Amino acid sequence: MGRLTEYQVIGRHLPTEANPTPKLYRMRIFAPNPVVAKSRFWYFLTQLRKVKKATGEVVAVNVINEKHPLKVKNFGIWLRYDSRSGTHNMYKEFREMSRTDAVEALYQDMAARHRARFGSIAILKVVEIENADSIRRPYLKQLLGKDLKFPLPHRSAKTGSKQIFSYSRPSTFA
Repeated sequence: MGRLTEYQVIGRHLPTEANPTPKLYRMRIFAPNPVVAKSRFWYFLTQLRKVKKATGEVVAVNVINEKHPLKVKNFGIWLRYDSRSGTHNMYKEFREMSRTDAVEALYQDMAARHRARFGSIAILKVVEIENADSIRRPYLKQLLGKDLKFPLPHRSAKTGSKQIFSYSRPSTFA
């Protein structure tokens, strides 16, 4: 699986004499390229509505870019996936720089923890969590404090006058 991109795919049923202006359907789909995005669009649309690729058309495929790609954000993702025992709904939270990074982290996490493949995961909704009080998971709550520090305990002190080949082991506890 390559790097994902977020696409907005708009499609509709082909116009007929009975319905000359069919309803448009829009989906935000995460896929490696536009071909996979259109394929996933038809997969989901045939499940939701009585439209299939043979009787429908894709009106537009647009790339959705991140507004603030250099800001760290918290994301909540609702998903449905098929496991060996059945279909499950799930909510997960991620701390990433963009929506696509959060979804890539989701796919990696689902593959690691639940052995879920790309095709068996359906992303229902991706939301940026603005309010820190709305975060549910403790592994994200611990990163929200103002006095957050990441100590580096095993750093070796650099001394300029020390020999290159020393007869005693350096102490990394400084």
